[in-house]
Amino acid sequence: MVSPLIENAQDLELELSWFAGILDARLNSYFGKSEDESIFPVSRPDLSGRNSYYASFVTSLGLEVPERIVLVLALIPHIRPQLLDVLWTHNEATGRGFSEFGGWKGVNHGGFIPTGETAAFIIAGDELIPRFEMMRIFEGDHPFATKNILSLSAVAPGEPLLSGALEISREYLNWFLSGVERKPNYNIDFPAKLIETQLDWDQLVLPAYTLEQLGEFKSWILHGMTLLKDWGMDQKLKPGYTSLFYGPPGTGKTFSACLLGKHCDCDVYRIDLSMIVSKYIGETEKNLARIFDMAEHKNWILFFDEADSLFGKRTRVEDSHDRYANQEVSYLLQRIEDFNGIVILATNLKVNIDEAFLRRFQSVIHFPMPKPSERNRIWGNAFSNKSQLDKKVDLQKLSERYEISGGTIMNAVRFASLRSLSRNSNVILAEDLEEAIRREFMKEGKSI
Repeated sequence: MVSPLIENAQDLELELSWFAGILDARLNSYFGKSEDESIFPVSRPDLSGRNSYYASFVTSLGLEVPERIVLVLALIPHIRPQLLDVLWTHNEATGRGFSEFGGWKGVNHGGFIPTGETAAFIIAGDELIPRFEMMRIFEGDHPFATKNILSLSAVAPGEPLLSGALEISREYLNWFLSGVERKPNYNIDFPAKLIETQLDWDQLVLPAYTLEQLGEFKSWILHGMTLLKDWGMDQKLKPGYTSLFYGPPGTGKTFSACLLGKHCDCDVYRIDLSMIVSKYIGETEKNLARIFDMAEHKNWILFFDEADSLFGKRTRVEDSHDRYANQEVSYLLQRIEDFNGIVILATNLKVNIDEAFLRRFQSVIHFPMPKPSERNRIWGNAFSNKSQLDKKVDLQKLSERYEISGGTIMNAVRFASLRSLSRNSNVILAEDLEEAIRREFMKEGKSI
């Protein structure tokens, strides 16, 4: 059996050979070395029936010649950069490169980085009609944009749109090269971490009304597309779903998000807000836009923990900083409302979230501090099967005496279990649990 990597390499080799012929035809025509002004007689490879991811992608979208040229042009710096070296040709009339060739020289990359202008030259030469038609490829409703496949990089104010570099997303680059879907790595461009759990719903201890709301949320994830498409509700309902999880720390907000992802076959990404929020005007919006752009049309759940730092209340405008802060919140509100995926905002206090957000949430789910009976269940589930409780340990009494969250209980169990192991024992002592709880209270400035 041929590996996906080899299949992609074979089909991309065909595509590169085809592109090389087109580039050669365009340059020969442009410099008068050929009387044939058309580049399109160079027959494109027939990828129908091919099994590579690249071939399946091209055929499923029905990409036309200009779109395939743009796609392979965006790939070339990553797979065969020397193919574009001919575009460094010196223009003797101006003493520099040809403006119509476009292109950048990278900071570290020594090769030719193609721009929208490069694509326009190869596809249209000097003709305006095919140039204008080609520019539609970079509009927001084209599959390249809606599926976050490729785009033009941002340009400085006043610079031509097509002077932006052709940028293919890391996700599609990986697919086209290896044929394997790779989950995005945490980095400055994608400040989010995949979070998972090995536990199941029976380990989640919450009030019945909270579990019922989580069940309704789960129903949307599983059946939302059926409602929108098969029932024709996409004309009446927005495709996305946003929920607010609020309650004290350690009450199950993150755990619930992980369980929803696990049982609905969705990856859950916790957004690192420390890398999103910027003191520089406009940067927070750009950082957030990268996250949402990458998440479009993915089966992901975006989880914003401590979301009030980003989605907090708008303030009374007293200076330019307040004005930009309010614009930032308004932008975030609109971006989430337009997002077609699933977003969970988590906060300790509901009152910290701007009311404009609350009105647009599909659900607002409360995670209260557990009651004594619920704490008793959490204590009972918390210990390792390899440990034993000392006779003095009374979980019922601990549950009634200390109003603590499930997260705090797990911290206490970790502390007491490590104490037991340090004694070369598997017995959990009551005094160790009491000491663990005392330390947890001290963290919060409380005393037992």
